[in-house]
Amino acid sequence: MTFLIGILLGAMAWFVFRIGLLGIYTVDQNERAVKTVFGRAERLPGTTLDHPIAAFLREEERARYTYPQVRVIPPGGPYLKMPWEKIHKVSIATVTQNMATDPEDPTANSAGTRLEAVTKDQLNTGLTGQIRYQVSEANLYGYIFGIKKPMVHVMGYFVSVLRQRIANFEAKAENAMPIGLPGAEMTGISINDLRKNLRDLNEYMDQECRSSTARYGVVLDASLITGIDPPPEVESALAAINTAHNQVSSDISLAQAAADQKIVQSKRAVEIETLKAQAEVEPIKLLAKELSDLHRAGPAVLSAYLRNVKLRLYERVRDVYQEVRS
Repeated sequence: MTFLIGILLGAMAWFVFRIGLLGIYTVDQNERAVKTVFGRAERLPGTTLDHPIAAFLREEERARYTYPQVRVIPPGGPYLKMPWEKIHKVSIATVTQNMATDPEDPTANSAGTRLEAVTKDQLNTGLTGQIRYQVSEANLYGYIFGIKKPMVHVMGYFVSVLRQRIANFEAKAENAMPIGLPGAEMTGISINDLRKNLRDLNEYMDQECRSSTARYGVVLDASLITGIDPPPEVESALAAINTAHNQVSSDISLAQAAADQKIVQSKRAVEIETLKAQAEVEPIKLLAKELSDLHRAGPAVLSAYLRNVKLRLYERVRDVYQEVRS
């Protein structure tokens, strides 16, 4: 009897210790938690397809990345859990890391400092930059339970999209570097074009990676590609091309400025001559109008006007030659 009582007291003590001490937990301010009961997460109605994050998935991906919605435990506490329950905490703080980091092999990509990619003209170039990401509270199931190593998938997806974009990048016509004579076919040097269009490249990566939230439960907040370095053996050639391009651009700008100046001068000369002609024609128009008004007033009025004009002319001359009729 005493033995049974001891067993019961021991079981009660273990239960109190397990629930009272090990069963109490808290959630930090930058954390979120999900509770599982016998290994199953507490779920809410609906799936990720009902959430706006699914809008960036392609149609063929929607069935593959359908995750249930789970009850998210907010910051605070203390909370109580039973022995058959387990708490999965994740940090939702924003993290910045080098985009060349390989989560599975720290020595890859020059120890996570330089990511290699092949350009359209078959040059092996090095990329440097950072990415900023955070765990999505809207898809904690995908991050915790859907994928074993979500950051490995996220970095792999980011690198594959970036390399595909580098390999097929074509600068806009107005931004491409012209090579050749005016009127000839214009082609671009891909590395120079990439350097000139870093902003467009970063914006493209931000748009293409918006689906990572629904895929892996990770929000790629921003990508910042800061450097594109060509192989050392072509660096001098690219520098020479840049110098020649700058010289050609300078000559073209000077020629355009000279042509614009001549056009402006020609327009100004035409305006001046037009104003002179108008100034000469205007008195004639006024005189014609005045004579027409006098003629409409009567023949005697016009004759008197002509007589007065002749008298004013006679006052200004010294000699007058008059025709004598026989």
